[in-house]
Amino acid sequence: MSGFLVSTKINGDAFQFACPSEETLLDSLRNRVGLTGVKEGCGTGDCGACSITLDGSLVCSCLVLAAEADGREIGTVEGLSDGMKLHPLQEKFIEHAALQCGICTPGFLISAKALLEKNPKPSEKEIRYALAGNLCRCTGYDKIVRAVQAAAKEMRKK
Repeated sequence: MSGFLVSTKINGDAFQFACPSEETLLDSLRNRVGLTGVKEGCGTGDCGACSITLDGSLVCSCLVLAAEADGREIGTVEGLSDGMKLHPLQEKFIEHAALQCGICTPGFLISAKALLEKNPKPSEKEIRYALAGNLCRCTGYDKIVRAVQAAAKEMRKK
């Protein structure tokens, strides 16, 4: 079994980890780096629970080999808050009861953040489209959409 030494930035901090050549970025983030906010829901890129940003683009980490992250920048749900200060998306998800079991929540948060960075004033249709790659088996999507709308409004005030 051959392996790689991956040097990357995760949530702004430099990281290095060794991994087998066939290991997914999802598994490396969870098992080698200790970032367990990245969840495995399906392993096939269909549910969005493992969503991260890679060089600013939204990707399913279950579909990316860890070795592909070498020299790149990764954003995970752990990077949303600023110490104990929650990101507006996190605050609004709590306020709007937009989470239940929590498996899908990190993926929704990362997907919503990626949307709001590109479009600070999305319509409901644009929010639903941007979140379409994320599946939730516990809630209806309305509370999630309302939370993203409220976060977008708050973020525009800053």
